[in-house]
Amino acid sequence: MECAICRTRRPRRFCPGVGGEICSLCCGTEREVTVECPLDCEFLREGRRHEKPAARNAAEFPNRDIQVPEKLLRANEHLLAFLSLTIFRSAMQVSGVVDGDVQEALDGLIRTYRTLESGVYYESRPNNLLAGSIYAAVWDALAEFRSAEQEELGLTKTRDADVLGVLVFLQHFALNCDNGRRRGRAFLDALREFHPPAQEPSGSSPSSAILR
Repeated sequence: MECAICRTRRPRRFCPGVGGEICSLCCGTEREVTVECPLDCEFLREGRRHEKPAARNAAEFPNRDIQVPEKLLRANEHLLAFLSLTIFRSAMQVSGVVDGDVQEALDGLIRTYRTLESGVYYESRPNNLLAGSIYAAVWDALAEFRSAEQEELGLTKTRDADVLGVLVFLQHFALNCDNGRRRGRAFLDALREFHPPAQEPSGSSPSSAILR
């Protein structure tokens, strides 16, 4: 029996991404590169614990002129939790979405909200269909979020500046998670950790976990 990827070495484990047995070396080198790995794969999750994010200079991150103090995030914890969950759910509903698509969607949303802040609205929807689907889902969800605020409070307290700041925070978080793999989904995996299917323990919240 031979590895389903290299066709050379003996297989050591079953890979749900290729639907066959593969060797340990191919598992390490090809995961999230040529193989679309399910987020719950035990070997992917083990690899996550040992991999290091791609080397990035935070000073070169985009939108560093937008200040995102912890005070802003604390004041908008519900918005942060709502946006992170919306991004995760919308991404997981579209086959083939990777972190790069999410980053592109966030970039488009930030560009659009920058124009709202300037008073000259211009929508920067990504041409990439995968990123565009996430962009649209987040855009529509934000409209619903504000509508619910209006209905419950009689006013919309979430400002465009608040949304912009939270989006920039999530963009920088996504860049920090980037493992440099072509099919990488480390950022989506992180969001999955913050929004597990099971009920959160009392006293904790997804947004507080992200802020730590």
